[in-house]
Amino acid sequence: MKYIILFILIGSGLLLSFSSSAQNYDILLNDGHLIDPKNGIDGPMDVAIKNGKIARVAEQIDALEAEQVIEVGGFYVTPGLIDIHSHNFHGTEPDAYLSNSFTALPPDGFSFRVGVTTLVDVGGAGWKNFETFKDQTINRSKTRVLSFLNIVGGGMKGGEQEQDTSDMDAEMTGMVAKRHPEVVGIKVAHYAGPNWKPVDRAVEAGRIANVPVMVDFGGTIPPLPLDSLLLHHLRPGDIFTHTFGHVPGRIPIVNERGKVRDYVWEAQERGIIFDVGHGGGSFLFRQAIPALKEGFRPNTISTDLHTGSMNAGMKSQINVMSKFLNMNMELKDVIAASTWNSAQAIKQDHLGHLSEGAVADVAVLNIQEGEFGFIDAGGYRMNGNQKLECELTIRAGKVVWDLNGMSRPYWIKEEMGQ
Repeated sequence: MKYIILFILIGSGLLLSFSSSAQNYDILLNDGHLIDPKNGIDGPMDVAIKNGKIARVAEQIDALEAEQVIEVGGFYVTPGLIDIHSHNFHGTEPDAYLSNSFTALPPDGFSFRVGVTTLVDVGGAGWKNFETFKDQTINRSKTRVLSFLNIVGGGMKGGEQEQDTSDMDAEMTGMVAKRHPEVVGIKVAHYAGPNWKPVDRAVEAGRIANVPVMVDFGGTIPPLPLDSLLLHHLRPGDIFTHTFGHVPGRIPIVNERGKVRDYVWEAQERGIIFDVGHGGGSFLFRQAIPALKEGFRPNTISTDLHTGSMNAGMKSQINVMSKFLNMNMELKDVIAASTWNSAQAIKQDHLGHLSEGAVADVAVLNIQEGEFGFIDAGGYRMNGNQKLECELTIRAGKVVWDLNGMSRPYWIKEEMGQ
């Protein structure tokens, strides 16, 4: 009997010993510089991940507690980047512009490599074809894909279809938006009529679904008054995109004397969100540089990603961020405008930060120093001496992009079984 008791005690001791040495975390990002705007962190911090969530954030976490340790010393660790203006309803429908078309882009090829873990398609789908977009893109992407539903029922098909006010049904748009948690806003775009009717219908749909509206209102000759849009038609929390554009038929935010218009300052103070939305034709240094010199900052940084912008001046989220870094916007503010600010703009407060318990969407960024050139949508260059690069991206606790193999073992040791 005593031998049985002794065996049980020994076995229990071995079990306790094994439990005490068990690893508490799946991944430890060790010795990085964490920038987490929501939590006010801008300094050295370790980040531990378990079961796809942020398990712990501390100045020092024991490496023995993690199954995998990734050394990120000398790099910036940030929440996964959020691009709130993208076009991802990729398909094969001819002459459909950005709605199930060749001009939109499949998400996963253009997100993780630049630290983006969340893309928001803005207006590709309307209430009539959202289910196709959901099945075709949202459900099949590793990238988190969200949507601003177009006020046009058929989506962003371009041309005359975007001018058809009879297909701008606020009630149906609001109802479909309310039914789908992936819909985080309403989009109105490219309208060339002489009134704000599409904006007002989009705002009504946004009211029904309790989501913000994003406006790219196109242009008319003569231009509609921008102050009317910003101060009277949009609500606090609604989004004005293409902030630094200057296109025919639309009043730019910077006037002929190089000053930000008074009512633009007033609108931002009122709560209107000013989004970059760079794109292929909607970002000019002659608008952005004077505005930033005056202290006017965009609330959110985004790309307007599609085939017409990806290989031109825009290139990627991280390239647009680099432009603002070289226009003397502080790094912590550039990160905030691409993470926590963006999450708040789309009412997704569970995203854009690395609080304990949050989804483990993480970007590890490097700042290169040298001589670089950046191009705007007008084809003009600005010189810069800093450039962001994405070293590592983690989506829901899994490494999905690793530029230089920092998360991987060295091959000789692997081969030798060491």
